[in-house]
Amino acid sequence: MPVAPTPKIELHVHLEGAVRPAALLDIADRNGLTLPAHGVDELVELYRFRDFDHFIELWMMTTHVIRTEVDFRQVVVSYAHEAAAHGAVYIEGIFTPAERVLGGASWDEVFSGFCDGAEEAKETTGVEVRLTPDIPRGFPVDAALETVRYAVKYRDRGVVGLGLGGRESGFPPEPFAPAFRVAKDGGLGSVPHAGETEGVASIRGALDALGADRLRHGIRAVDDPALLDELASRGIVCDVCPVSNLRTRAIDALERHPLPTMLEAGVPCTISTDDPAMFDTDLSRDYDIAARLGLSAREAYRAGLLGALCDDETLRSLETIAAGFAWPDSAPG
Repeated sequence: MPVAPTPKIELHVHLEGAVRPAALLDIADRNGLTLPAHGVDELVELYRFRDFDHFIELWMMTTHVIRTEVDFRQVVVSYAHEAAAHGAVYIEGIFTPAERVLGGASWDEVFSGFCDGAEEAKETTGVEVRLTPDIPRGFPVDAALETVRYAVKYRDRGVVGLGLGGRESGFPPEPFAPAFRVAKDGGLGSVPHAGETEGVASIRGALDALGADRLRHGIRAVDDPALLDELASRGIVCDVCPVSNLRTRAIDALERHPLPTMLEAGVPCTISTDDPAMFDTDLSRDYDIAARLGLSAREAYRAGLLGALCDDETLRSLETIAAGFAWPDSAPG
């Protein structure tokens, strides 16, 4: 009899980057659009990233085909089914509304589509899905303000936080502070990407200017022991994505991943896939790697409870799941 996977909380997955190649090709065909690849094998080959900038370039070349409410709903539900098979019980999914609007959808179509998908995912898989729309760093300021305005508008439909994504280099956090103030005033959490490809200054800006409640990545905090100590003392959870970091060349080898140093300093770390379809990974694989680096599934779950932006009732339900599971001493996945 197969062993049930350990329960998992995933706080960092880009839903557009979770669409597997065959499904992405189908979506492109449905919308009468083309991808820079003619089949699954070509698309998989395309996803061999030279560095982070190359990843962003291919992201824009591929995810632009995700354009309609049907698409938005589909990507949420499909990923919930996949993640559930790996033990996921709670997901905070990221989507990038400004890019979808650039493709012709309205802001309401984007938000309602993703929110509908989160509701259907709960009904069909039992997985709790919350949403954290991202502001793309390279877009105009008005796109940031529209993103947060609609994020607050859809708070009652499962939007729980505001993120900041895209290239860190050349796009420091500070200019986005006004949008994050609106998010905080509207009851949303602050979950920016920081410390992935840029260092201490990016993390410091996310903490000080954006009031980060959690850091997406945060691995470059190891460059400054005092900053590591601060993250630990404040209980700032870092969403660590080992395979992603390797694929985008943020690290050069998994054996030299910063995760053990972060854990030694007492920084609470969760484990996520980031863009599982584009990085050829899944939740179990990332958890397996994390276990080899010293983080058990149980400890990752505890950090997930600390970092999740959900309501108290959902949090109590997640705590009940943890209390009722027979965790092994070392839980690789």
